[in-house]
Amino acid sequence: MKKVLVAMLIVMMAMGVAFAQGAGESGGTDVKTIGVSMPTKSLQRWNQDGSNMKSQLEAAGYKVDLQYAGDNDIPTQVNQVENMILNDDVLVIASIDGSSLTEVLKEAKKKNIPVIAYDRLIMNSDAVSYYATFDNFKVGVIQGEFVRDALKLDTRTDSVNMEFFTGAPDDNNCVFFWGGAMSILEPYIKSGKINVLSGQTSRAQCSTPNWSTEEAQKRMENLITSNKYGPNGTRLDAVLCSNDSTAQGVTNALVGAGYTKDNFPVVTGQDCDVTSVKNMLAGTQSMSVFKDTRTLAAKVVEMVDALMKGGTPEINDNKTYDNGTGIVPSYLCEPVYANKDNIIELLVDSGYYTRQQIGLK
Repeated sequence: MKKVLVAMLIVMMAMGVAFAQGAGESGGTDVKTIGVSMPTKSLQRWNQDGSNMKSQLEAAGYKVDLQYAGDNDIPTQVNQVENMILNDDVLVIASIDGSSLTEVLKEAKKKNIPVIAYDRLIMNSDAVSYYATFDNFKVGVIQGEFVRDALKLDTRTDSVNMEFFTGAPDDNNCVFFWGGAMSILEPYIKSGKINVLSGQTSRAQCSTPNWSTEEAQKRMENLITSNKYGPNGTRLDAVLCSNDSTAQGVTNALVGAGYTKDNFPVVTGQDCDVTSVKNMLAGTQSMSVFKDTRTLAAKVVEMVDALMKGGTPEINDNKTYDNGTGIVPSYLCEPVYANKDNIIELLVDSGYYTRQQIGLK
């Protein structure tokens, strides 16, 4: 009998070890689930953001509940976040509309679920724990400085003609993109060195719903018609676009009006989307601001890890971003200037794109 009991004990101990090893390998019940809500799959940058976030969080040992809200569909995102609050331990949210999640996030606050606003600040919610983004004011500064230098505004004696395009009026980032660009260019508008023939010089007048390429193209086509812009008509020297999707719409309209790489106006952008990189190589977009989403994803993973371990995430800005309920502690990554001269080094050599992806052999 004693031998039987000893044998049973040995078997039970062996089973316990095996169970513990299996639990360790799979993460067991200690594995935390991170909800990641992205606004759309229709824009390349959000696909990359989602995929970078998922791979880095999984590599750090977390389960990932990655959801895309259709094509910028607000009710879909609200429903997805509701489900994440029921099932997930931390929420990382790139909001479609900065104010549309106020109500649903009250439940996250009740359940003490940390919320990290990703690249777009969630407004009017005290549930937002942290904000991770790029230095959005600097993005605008980089674009404005590029236009200033490309057009030699400080030395030329004549004036230039220019138009402006920014993004969604409900995207808080636009406030900073616009502010940064205007901090450089507004003095030239006031002095008459920059003429805006449309008279559209406010952020509201220059906004583009949902950052839509199609909407930007329609508006640029209207500006071309009403101001007679064209290679053989009224000279157009530059179009400041806050991002690549608006820049692509502007480019489409300008190509349709007969512009070629030899007489193309200066066009700015942001995100280094594949289409815009190809346009830069073709001479139909002048520059873009590169925001390496791998860097942003890595920073968010660090934030999540700190929260899950009971620590405090690193921040480098505690004064800029007020979402209507107070300052949100933030980490701002550095944006980088890109044009045809540094595309290979910046985007290909770093592994962000392959040569084939951007149309090179």
